[in-house]
Amino acid sequence: MINKVVAGADAAIADIPDGAVLMLGGFGLSGIPENCISALLRKGVKNLTCISNNAGVDDFGIGLMLQTRQVRKMISSYVGENQEFERQLLAGELEVELIPQGTLAERIRAGGAGIPAFFTPAGVGTEIAEGKEIREFHGKKYLLEHWLKADFAIVKAWKGDTAGNLIYRGTAQNFNPMMAAAGKITIAEVEELVPVGTLDPAQIHTPGIYVQRIFEGKGYEKRIEKNKSFTTKCS
Repeated sequence: MINKVVAGADAAIADIPDGAVLMLGGFGLSGIPENCISALLRKGVKNLTCISNNAGVDDFGIGLMLQTRQVRKMISSYVGENQEFERQLLAGELEVELIPQGTLAERIRAGGAGIPAFFTPAGVGTEIAEGKEIREFHGKKYLLEHWLKADFAIVKAWKGDTAGNLIYRGTAQNFNPMMAAAGKITIAEVEELVPVGTLDPAQIHTPGIYVQRIFEGKGYEKRIEKNKSFTTKCS
């Protein structure tokens, strides 16, 4: 059994070059690869294309890499919580491709599954459809979308073993599993790293065949993107 463990985040991302295409898992601030993002900041790699559901917030997640101007292009679905993202976009300093969330998820899944293109009704009749092929199936128009793949997929899981098998918890199951399959090299940081044979095979979300590097992370903040108080009024 191949041992895929590396010393830590800095070792895991050491060969990511300027201009690389990265996928970064998670949803909002949940299940994001905090340790690897910190390592990318320390490395100072630039001109990155980042594929992520969102761009973090100004002082956390991918938002930190926007502050240091390491990101050339964002391919995302939701970016509403990041003022620096907005500023760079409006100033023409950041290239942005906004994609409907379901389409983004399916394009990534298609990349991992080896499906180069597919048709979806999402985006027909909007700016999303400009320049893209549209066909009609069973009386309804569909838009042709292409797969997304990355040089490096960087994901975060709850548990993993030394062979790279991964288990996610809760919201971390959004985007992390599909991205893990869509990277030429997949890097996984986990909260708990265990020996092979420890994990229940029926509980594994990402088989180790997709993962090339794994390490046990530390110091997770697990921030809440937006904390609101709600009061319920009963009539």
